[in-house]
Amino acid sequence: MDTKEALELIEAAQKKLFAFNAASSSLYLDAVTVAPRDTAEGRGVALSVLAGEQHKLLTDPALAQALDTLEANKGELDLLHARQVEELRRSVRQLTRIPAEEYMAYAQLTNEAEDVWHRAKEQSDFELFRPCLEKLVAYNRKFAGYYDPDKAPYDALLNEYERGVDTAYLDSFFAVLREKLVPLIRAVGERPQPDVSFLHRHYPAEQQRRFSDYLMQVLDLDRAHCGIGETEHPFTLNFTSQDVRITTHYYEDDLASSMYSVIHEGGHARYELDVDPQVEYTVLAGGVSMGVHESQSRFYENIIGRSRPFIEAIFSRMQAFFPEQLADVTAERFWRAVNRAEPSLIRTEADELTYCLHIMIRYEIEKALIGGTLEVRDVPRTWNRLYKEYLGLDVPDDRRGCLQDSHWSGGSFGYFPSYALGSAYGAQMLANMERDMDVWGPVARGDLGPVTAWLTEKVHKYGGLLTPAQVVEKACGQFDPTYYTDYLTKKYTELYGL
Repeated sequence: MDTKEALELIEAAQKKLFAFNAASSSLYLDAVTVAPRDTAEGRGVALSVLAGEQHKLLTDPALAQALDTLEANKGELDLLHARQVEELRRSVRQLTRIPAEEYMAYAQLTNEAEDVWHRAKEQSDFELFRPCLEKLVAYNRKFAGYYDPDKAPYDALLNEYERGVDTAYLDSFFAVLREKLVPLIRAVGERPQPDVSFLHRHYPAEQQRRFSDYLMQVLDLDRAHCGIGETEHPFTLNFTSQDVRITTHYYEDDLASSMYSVIHEGGHARYELDVDPQVEYTVLAGGVSMGVHESQSRFYENIIGRSRPFIEAIFSRMQAFFPEQLADVTAERFWRAVNRAEPSLIRTEADELTYCLHIMIRYEIEKALIGGTLEVRDVPRTWNRLYKEYLGLDVPDDRRGCLQDSHWSGGSFGYFPSYALGSAYGAQMLANMERDMDVWGPVARGDLGPVTAWLTEKVHKYGGLLTPAQVVEKACGQFDPTYYTDYLTKKYTELYGL
């Protein structure tokens, strides 16, 4: 097999991978948005078959031979093809170690677990979900050994979401956050809190839907290429850089919930829509890592979306969407309300300052689950203890406790730290962006174009063409979490007059 034949073979293989992933994503999107309630079984069979075909494709000896040929002639390859070979070899190496029947069974299990988790959350009944979670934990311990047998199991799983990160790195990272943020949280807690009661007036879902359309316009999300749906736990899916879907939920007694979920998921979508089309239909398509992806969603949601200039820019339009509810509210009052900082039960509704404590709790639980020092049956008790220890809160039920997030039902162990890393990356990106240009002048006019252009140039356009570390280096320089703690200290000192 010569180089030309090898390149043609991996191109065809990657298009097949795209097709399998697109089919699986379509089934998932349908399942969690509009599918009838008791329809999981058929999807599980379909997902299992698709997983089997993907496994067969990536373990095909012909693909391995093509990759060997290209590796031997890597001096002839440009960066685009060299990176494709690198990422494909990693996937092939992993899947070759996983028996096909286990890979297929796991796809069926995650589909079942998603369905069971929804019902368990509705009923606030962890015991209903526990058998699925026990199987998922067991599978992930086993798969960690397949992914990288030289690493501790949880370290191997972390690497699936943020390459190069391990527990030693995260322990050090979270230690910096604890040292700097816990005293700040305590100081804020001693100050009078802004009034947020107007956020919990009656906001009909239909009015919120129209407001979501407006927010997507502000984010420059072209509705010809980015759709919006409704689900229990908001997420974003990318099929291609021309076809991205975001989701949200509408609580009629909580305006900020859908508002900031749309901006958060819109940040994910903005990243996907701006990836260079040259990586389309390859393993380099889409965001490079979950940490970098979360840096974008949380940048738009918090750094921009909760800033005073942004609120002032859009507030008159907000009042037009909700004339009765916001008639007696000013932009200043709204800005203070959506930045209120106090311990809360729900991660997705948490303020910027206390958010990372929610991540630390999940990190500690995952470490123990995958490390074998915590049994699944003890998750609720451990969760409740850590919420009391970290946030001073009593957890009233499983729905607002250990069942609140969907990640474990999909087998995403090692994902949660990406939220904290992404938040820290974003703060350092802001510092660099402010050195390069006027950030807040355009934002104050409701123009996010310059912000998006900077992020596209430094982050979005590359997709997986660069490694996660290279993208972080390009946008942040040498990563330093004190940029994040300094950003929060400055923001909340101003907000609370510390």
